[in-house]
Amino acid sequence: MTKRYLGNIITQNPTAPTGNAANGVWSLAEVTAYKKATAWPTLPEAATIGTATDSETGGKIEVAFTPPAELYGGTISQYTATSSPGSITGNSTSSPTTVSGLTNGTSYTFTVSATTGAGTGPLSSASNSVAPSQADRGIFMAGQVLGGSYATNTIDYINIKSSGNATDFGNLSEVRGGGGAAASSTRALCMGGGDIFGAGGSVNYSARIDYVTISTTGNSSIFGNLTASRRSQMGGLSNSTRGCQMFAQNSNGSYSGFIEYVTIATTGNAANFGELSETIANSAACFASPTRGVFCGGNLSNNSLRNQIEYITIASTGNSTDFGDLASASYRMGGTSSDTRGLATIYTNSDYNSGYIQYVTIASTGNATTFGNLSNPGGSYKSSYCSATSNNTTAVIHEGYNNSAGGLNVVSSVTIASTGNAADFGDLTVARFMSTANSGTHGGLQ
Repeated sequence: MTKRYLGNIITQNPTAPTGNAANGVWSLAEVTAYKKATAWPTLPEAATIGTATDSETGGKIEVAFTPPAELYGGTISQYTATSSPGSITGNSTSSPTTVSGLTNGTSYTFTVSATTGAGTGPLSSASNSVAPSQADRGIFMAGQVLGGSYATNTIDYINIKSSGNATDFGNLSEVRGGGGAAASSTRALCMGGGDIFGAGGSVNYSARIDYVTISTTGNSSIFGNLTASRRSQMGGLSNSTRGCQMFAQNSNGSYSGFIEYVTIATTGNAANFGELSETIANSAACFASPTRGVFCGGNLSNNSLRNQIEYITIASTGNSTDFGDLASASYRMGGTSSDTRGLATIYTNSDYNSGYIQYVTIASTGNATTFGNLSNPGGSYKSSYCSATSNNTTAVIHEGYNNSAGGLNVVSSVTIASTGNAADFGDLTVARFMSTANSGTHGGLQ
């Protein structure tokens, strides 16, 4: 009779069970002995479900759990979290498990199972219901400073939903300020810009368009070029697909009255869109709804300030159309919007302590209405050369420059639907002015 060795039939190499497997032929006595020694692979018990949490990184939920308390010798090789609805899974070797590929805004619950060499054990109870979302990220690119290189290539970001200081994002490809902004839900652009002080070693006039992917961090990539070299003090606006850059001071000192556009998802050079009613520079305010782009204020080449408001239909190339008037002629402004209401910061030569905000209803032509004041207490000058970004409810404003302090890192916020004064939000990482501001969470509107 052939001798049977432990775990085998006729070979002379005994085996022992592991936490993941018990291959071979075993007697009942052997199985019982190994189970008593907690060395036999066994189906795990159910994990204890914890809290499912939105990571705010888009389409992802983190599912926390407590492993089974008693494993009976079975080593758990993985945990699996499964969504309902959709049965979308994520695996891990410890808590939490991340489930990706979910739909933002859809509510899910999750169960967790554990797997050993003996198989997969029972499901945990269901978790809380939670919907994944993308963080409402606002981005501030580059800007002018008053010393050193006289410009910066710093990119910062904030979560618009939560007040607090900005975090470093990366660097723009060139030091410059006053570029035009545009964004889709995924990509933010800085169009043109320059160093208005002409510091040695800097790129004084740039036609370059850079972009970053909003949900990640890192340095910018080259998108393309504007049709002609620009200086700073431009304006930009966009819907979710098309970005428009308008007005500027050219490298020869002349002002610009034409509009260019790009398709944000497709890298390449800008194309001609149309003409403004006048040649404008010096940081007029720009904002947009999903269909209409609006811009207001600015400086004419004879140094007079404008109070005109104009608009374009973003999807249709063509010249701008009259919208209405600001309450006072203004320049060195910042602009942002919800889907329906556009805000513009106001700075005038006649009122150096201006520093207030006006608004319009984007779908309805007409004059602007007073909204409230910025937060910077200022010196002899209130905030100027501002920039702003938003989600659909909150506007965050970089109060760029003050005569007594130079470039500022002050960031304030307002609720767009409710008139009132701005409240402190936090600080940027570098004090500057003429930053380029974007966000992706307002459907590509900034």
